[in-house]
Amino acid sequence: MKSTSPEREQYLSASNRITGTIVLLIGALGLLDIVLEWRTATGLLVASIIGIFMVLAYVGLMRPSVTLSPENILLRNHLRDRQIPWSKVTGADVTDILRVHTDGNRFRAPGVQLVMRDLRKQRVGGRKLAADSSISKADLVVNRIETMQEQYSAESEGDVVTQWARPELILIGVLALVAVVSAVVR
Repeated sequence: MKSTSPEREQYLSASNRITGTIVLLIGALGLLDIVLEWRTATGLLVASIIGIFMVLAYVGLMRPSVTLSPENILLRNHLRDRQIPWSKVTGADVTDILRVHTDGNRFRAPGVQLVMRDLRKQRVGGRKLAADSSISKADLVVNRIETMQEQYSAESEGDVVTQWARPELILIGVLALVAVVSAVVR
C-alpha cells in the first residue's frame, strides 16, 4: 500500500488532549482571578506555581505525539523530541505504548498508548474489541509506520536527532525563579 499523500500525519491521545485542555482552562481561570484580585508578592508566588503546574500539564498530557512525514518520524515525548530518518527505522510495535526500533535502540513514544481496559479484554478474549479501541488505533499507527518506512527508507538519510523541549524547560525555570524571588520578597 503506497500513500499518495506527502503530508504529515500526526497521532496523539485524544483523551489526554481533552484532559490537558480542561486543566489549562482551570489554571487560566485561577491566573485571571489572581491578576484581578490578588496583586501582591504572595499573588505572584501563587501565580508562578499555577503556571508551573499548567506547563507540567501541557508537557504531560498534550505534548506527546507521533508525527509521520516523508522525511522522518518525529517522536515528541514529554521533554524530548526524536527525529528518526526512515532509513534508520527497522520496525515498530506496541506494548503499553508505541516503540520504534532502530539498529541499536528502541525509542518509546507515549503519544500512542494502549488503554488497560482494552488490554484486559484482549487478554481474556471474551468480548470483542470495538473498532475504535486503543489497540485498533495503535495497530493502525504501526501499520502506517511500516508502510512509510518501506516507501521512504531509500530516499531518507541522516542520523537520529534528539532535542530537548527547550521552550517548556525554560518556561518552568523562569516561573520557578519568579516563585523563589517572590517568596523571598514577601
